[in-house]
Amino acid sequence: MLSKNNKWLLLVLLSLIWGSSFILIKRGLVGLNPFQLGALRIIFACLFMVIVGFKSIPKIPLYKWKYVAITSLFGNGLPVFLFAYAQTGIKSSVSGILNSLTPLYTLLIGVLAFGLGFVRNQVFGVVLGLTGCLLLVFFGKSATGETDYFCAFLVVIATMCYALNVNLIKKYLSDVSPLAITTGNFLTLLIPALIILFANGYAEVMTQPEVIHSTLFIMVLGMIGTGIANILYYQLIQITSPLFASSVTYFIPIVAMSWGMLDGESLNFMQLAGAGVILSGVYIASKK
Repeated sequence: MLSKNNKWLLLVLLSLIWGSSFILIKRGLVGLNPFQLGALRIIFACLFMVIVGFKSIPKIPLYKWKYVAITSLFGNGLPVFLFAYAQTGIKSSVSGILNSLTPLYTLLIGVLAFGLGFVRNQVFGVVLGLTGCLLLVFFGKSATGETDYFCAFLVVIATMCYALNVNLIKKYLSDVSPLAITTGNFLTLLIPALIILFANGYAEVMTQPEVIHSTLFIMVLGMIGTGIANILYYQLIQITSPLFASSVTYFIPIVAMSWGMLDGESLNFMQLAGAGVILSGVYIASKK
């Protein structure tokens, strides 16, 4: 068990891993459709977690498996497909930017549905971070092209799923090891993912060079960007708070846009200013 002194280290690692996820999704969509991509992401994450965490499964109390199943749906099952489909209509950097809505919904859901307390500076920090996110979206349109608002809305739904998930874990699974939660989550999703994968014609195209190439990108995304990242994330939730843990999404746009720049997406001054506002927001929101 890590101490609270490690919270910033975990935050940085998660930001780098998850911020890189959007460019990997972009590469995966070259040869895969969104349903194939989402299913493969879950399958690779599951295979990895079974190898590293199978012995942790008996540590999950029987009565808590219902919470493991629910968190698997909101933490991974729905979002992986929502993000994959969303990036058929929006840029990877825009997807990373919109992901920053998560702390706002984490605070709202925590207060309204879970009775979590909050202080004024946390609200101000979340609002400030959201303002920076809006700056990034608004001033990024001219640089990255028109945004498909339906696809953008899918990312918003995914962030709501993440926000609900983080509150559920904190309330019902805080005494279960992050390794056990993550392994249990993906074992729960494995059969549905296999059905979705082969129902969407993966068997017919899996030997094509373009599909193989894309599959390799999703293997990296599944094992590192999903499997390892979820262990780190659940650890962060347990040693801090849902709001602080979800604030990792404030840093994700910076990493996502950096990858976007390397991939030919431009970054203007106002986007940099928005990133600075986001960083200010996460600092303020994390202070008690």
